[in-house]
Amino acid sequence: MSSSIVLPPGFGYVAAGLVSTAWVLGWQMLVVGKHRKKSGIKYPQLYAEKAEADASKEAYLFNCAQRAHQNTLEHMPIIVVTTLVTAMKYPVFAGYACGLWALSRILYTLGYTTGDPAKRNTRGGILGELPVFGMCIPSSQIVSPGVDVATSLGLLFCSAYTAFDLLRSSA
Repeated sequence: MSSSIVLPPGFGYVAAGLVSTAWVLGWQMLVVGKHRKKSGIKYPQLYAEKAEADASKEAYLFNCAQRAHQNTLEHMPIIVVTTLVTAMKYPVFAGYACGLWALSRILYTLGYTTGDPAKRNTRGGILGELPVFGMCIPSSQIVSPGVDVATSLGLLFCSAYTAFDLLRSSA
């Protein structure tokens, strides 16, 4: 007995969005490698120690690049899951949202690697949170049809308020 998986029309957008995240991660690896080489931080050391970062701008920039890459990796499970679940019903939206998130990670990394971590969200990096929240609602609706839109929106607004409050307090 054979079985098949039928993908909805427009699923190519989802594949393109997910592949774009792989390209961004590859680019971030190159950025981290460049800063690692300039700073002289040897493997397997994950970050420059505080004393190293305080004494060397290159070591500090390495930490910034490494942190931007690590933060992207921390977001990947959420992005992949919400993209794939949302794509079951809204593949074009999911593909574009994932692609927007990938683009925002480039802006996030460019801002972070200026040496001023506050710039990670001032150059468009914060835009990446919109597709994350935007895909959480349809994902919740798809896997839990009993969850009403008002509940999903309430969770979204609480999460957004928390994110903006954190941004405001770090500025």
